[in-house]
Amino acid sequence: MATTAAKTPAQRTNAMEQFIWEGTDKRGVKMKGETTSKNANLLKAELRKQGINPTVVRTKSKPLFGNAGKAITPQEISVFSRQIATMLQAGVPMVQSFEILAGGQKNQRMRDMLLDIRDSIAGGSSLSEAMARHPVQFDSLYRNLTRAGEGAGVLDTVLDTVATYKERTEALKGKIKKALFYPAAVIAVAILVSAILLIYVVPQFEDVFKGFGADLPAFTQMIVNASRFLTAWWWAVLAIVAGSVFGFLFIYKRSATLERNVDRLMLKLPVIGMILHQSAIARFARTLALTFKAGVPLVEALETVGGATGSIVYNEAVKRIRDDVSVGYQLNVAMKQVNIFPHMVVQMTAIGEEAGALDTMLLKVAEFYEQEVNNSVDALASLIEPFIMVVIGVLVGGMVIGMYLPIFKLAATVG
Repeated sequence: MATTAAKTPAQRTNAMEQFIWEGTDKRGVKMKGETTSKNANLLKAELRKQGINPTVVRTKSKPLFGNAGKAITPQEISVFSRQIATMLQAGVPMVQSFEILAGGQKNQRMRDMLLDIRDSIAGGSSLSEAMARHPVQFDSLYRNLTRAGEGAGVLDTVLDTVATYKERTEALKGKIKKALFYPAAVIAVAILVSAILLIYVVPQFEDVFKGFGADLPAFTQMIVNASRFLTAWWWAVLAIVAGSVFGFLFIYKRSATLERNVDRLMLKLPVIGMILHQSAIARFARTLALTFKAGVPLVEALETVGGATGSIVYNEAVKRIRDDVSVGYQLNVAMKQVNIFPHMVVQMTAIGEEAGALDTMLLKVAEFYEQEVNNSVDALASLIEPFIMVVIGVLVGGMVIGMYLPIFKLAATVG
C-alpha cells in the first residue's frame, strides 16, 4: 500500500499537461491564460465553474530542442524561499501556495518543479520529502531545516529564516564573483587588444620599416617576430589556449587533489585570499547558527555546514571539528584545533557556548565577516585599478613605443 502511495505523485505529474486557453466571462470580456490540467475537458469544466466560457483550449506546444526553460538558478530558489515563507505566514494552504507560485513562473523548469512538489504534497508527502525529489535545487541543509520546522510545527518561521539565509548567501556569492571577475575580465580585454594590434596593426608598420633599409631595434624586431608568428599561427595559439582551459576544467572536476590544491592556492593569494577566508567564515557561522537555532543537533548540523562554506579547505576542517565534537570536545576547542579560524571567532564561539546563546553569537560573527567581505571587495576595486593601468600600459604602450623606435632612430640619423 505504501509503495502505491509513493508512486502516486510521480504518476500524477506525468499526467499533467500545460494548456493555453481563451474565453469570455459573464460580461463578455475576453480572457486568456495558461493552466495545468490532466486533460482539456477537465480544464473546460474548471473554467466554467469560474464563470468563464472557454472558446479555445489547446495543449501548449513543446520546444523544438530539449526541455523548455533554462536551468533553475540559486537566485530563483532564493526568491521562491521568500515567496513560500510569506504565503505560509499569511495562512495560504501549502498546495494552493505552490499552485500560485507555479503560475507566476516564466522559467518552465522552475514551474514544472513547483508543480511536482505540489503534486507530491497533495499525494500525502511532507514538504521536506517532496523537496528531496529535487536534491540539486534543495540541498541537504535546506531539507534538514525544512524537516526540523515541520517537526516543531514552526515551518513558516523556519522557511522565513531560510529565505533570509538564502538571500544573504546569494548576495555574498555575488560579491565574491565580482571580486574575482573584475580583474580577470580586464586582463583578458588587454590581451585581446594586444593580439589585435599584433595581427592587424603591426604588419602595416612592418611594410613601412622595409623601406628604411636599416636594421630594426631589438625591441621592435621582437614585436615584429611576435606579430609574424601570431599572424601565421593564430589558430594554433587559440587551439592551445582553449584546449588548456578545457583540459584543466575537465581534470579539475574529476581530481579531488587538484581541486584541493587550487583551493589552497586561492586562499593564499593577496587580497583575494583574504576575501575568500572571510566569505567561508561568514557562511560557516551563519549556516551553523541557522541549523542550531532550528533545533538540529550540533553534530548533525556540522555534517551539512561544511559544504556551505564554498571552500574545500574549510569543508575538511569542519569535518574534523564534527569528529571532535562527536567524541565530547566543545565546539570552540575543536575549532581551535584545526588552526584555521581567527582567534576572535573561536572566542566568540566559546562565549556563546558558556552563555547558552551559541546561535546568537554565531550570527554576530556572520554579520561581522559579511561586512568585512563588502569592505574588502570595495577596497580591492580601488587597489586593482592602478595594477590594471600598469598591465594595459605595459602591453599596449610597450607595443606602440616599439613601433615608433625605428622612426625615432631614423630621425636621429637624419638630424
